[in-house]
Amino acid sequence: MSNAGFSEKPQKPSPDSGEDIPAALRDAPDAPRQGKRLSLLILGGVAGFILLALISGLIFFIIAPKKSAQESSTISTTASPDPSVNPSDIQAQTNGSLLGHLPYDEAPESELAPVSNDGRFRMRKSAAQQFLAMQTAARSAGVNLTVISAFRSVKEQEQLFFEIGAQRNQTPAQRASLSAPPGYSEHHTGYAVDIGDGNVPATNLSANFEKTKAYEWLSQNAARFRFELSFPKDNPQGVSYEPWHWRFVGDTHSLETFYKAKNLKPVPTSQK
Repeated sequence: MSNAGFSEKPQKPSPDSGEDIPAALRDAPDAPRQGKRLSLLILGGVAGFILLALISGLIFFIIAPKKSAQESSTISTTASPDPSVNPSDIQAQTNGSLLGHLPYDEAPESELAPVSNDGRFRMRKSAAQQFLAMQTAARSAGVNLTVISAFRSVKEQEQLFFEIGAQRNQTPAQRASLSAPPGYSEHHTGYAVDIGDGNVPATNLSANFEKTKAYEWLSQNAARFRFELSFPKDNPQGVSYEPWHWRFVGDTHSLETFYKAKNLKPVPTSQK
């Protein structure tokens, strides 16, 4: 029987051929799965970033208060010095000291009065009056207080500091242990005086002056006349011991000149 005129029945495709699967899915079978992974990665990254930010913030707030406390402690220490700190160190910072010496203004000529017969040595009037009274009292006790030096101008101090220092081959630091730089000497104030024993002149401007009757008398009586030793042994300024150098602290101006803003405290005494 002839098959002519009859069309051949079409064959169903094989289930395994893949021809009934849309082309888009055949070409990218994992596309939905990859999109889902990408979304998860993005969400994970955002969550990680947020978590890291939270942890960093937590660490900052834990550390920050401690740092502030340390800074406050530092500021507090600066404002209220440790009692163990040497007062001279504070003076050096707050008073502009130079090589251990503090700055002083020069007394005006109109305020000076003589403390020697020849008028060569002068002090401020209030200091001169008390020194002469002290000298008279000492003389009545058989002690001869003589004036070696009193008021010195800044110009005179320049010669004493620089020229004498050069003659003795001393550096400024070495010279400063013996003599103040110009502008930094107590002698500028008109309140300071260098005292000698007229009976033992060889001890003038020497540590041996402490062995004289003059020094012994001054140690026991100078305060009555409002004088005090400026540079005792191991003084906080680091100036060499000068048993001959005394200063008047008997009125408001002299007291402020030597004591104001220098962190010095009262000294207890048994007397009222």
